[in-house]
Amino acid sequence: MPQSASTVFPKIYLYRRVVQAKLFIDTHYHQPINLDAIADEAYFSKFHFIRLFKATYGKTPHQYLTAVRINNAQLLLKTGMPVTDVCYAIGFDSVSSFSALFKRITKKSPSSWQQAELKRAAVMKKSPLNFIPNCFAQQNGWTQNRNFQQQEEPVVADL
Repeated sequence: MPQSASTVFPKIYLYRRVVQAKLFIDTHYHQPINLDAIADEAYFSKFHFIRLFKATYGKTPHQYLTAVRINNAQLLLKTGMPVTDVCYAIGFDSVSSFSALFKRITKKSPSSWQQAELKRAAVMKKSPLNFIPNCFAQQNGWTQNRNFQQQEEPVVADL
């Protein structure tokens, strides 16, 4: 009777190999990697690897790679980096395919998402207290203080 991989190797050994492949994705997401390269990193056949990866992380390796790339794109877009540069920095070869994927996942184009985030950061810098969650403020007794909310600075007219 043939033995399965889980009876030959302890489950922790298989799990470590899947984690090793995940870390490979996390490190090399910006490079042109494919399923064969990721499965090779974990020393699995690609079909067995897909099953193990999905059982462990709830996503296929490709879905996970896409999520990592989009998350890193969002971080770069928040810095004000041009969309084209972000596209190439996270491992895409085509701005149009990157933009389509980004929009499908975030419901906004990369440039409109970037504009909204940069605007939000500017508002946050101007009025940081408006971004403290009310539950946190209440827990610390800050909402009882009438001066908790920042007041507009008075406008002084030049005479």
